Amino acid sequence: MHETGLAIEVYRIARGAADAQDGGALESIEVVVGELAAVEPDLLVFAWEGVVAGTADAAARLAVAFRPARQLCAACGEIPEKAAGSWLRLCPRCDGPLAVSGGDELDVRRVSFMERERREEERQVAG
Repeated sequence: MHETGLAIEVYRIARGAADAQDGGALESIEVVVGELAAVEPDLLVFAWEGVVAGTADAAARLAVAFRPARQLCAACGEIPEKAAGSWLRLCPRCDGPLAVSGGDELDVRRVSFMERERREEERQVAG
């Protein structure tokens, strides 16, 4: 399951972004995953939970925004007729060749984290 390796890398990126701004614990991370990125969003979230378990960031949630790929015909435009997970080679309207657009995204879009002062206040309230 390569999603575990991806979750580790997302965590490294998110933790690095928070540390660069002297941030506290991670709160949420949003990643964009394209249909062609060969990543299962549910497995990535599952792997994320394992990666952050036992860390100061264990409560951080990973949100995955899925981006479908589109098939385009130069003459007819976007071809919505394809079934999920299948690809057409020729346009069903004009028999012209189809191109694929998008769906290859795999990006960390947003990282939110607590401010250090807020984290210290929570520790004092809990203690």
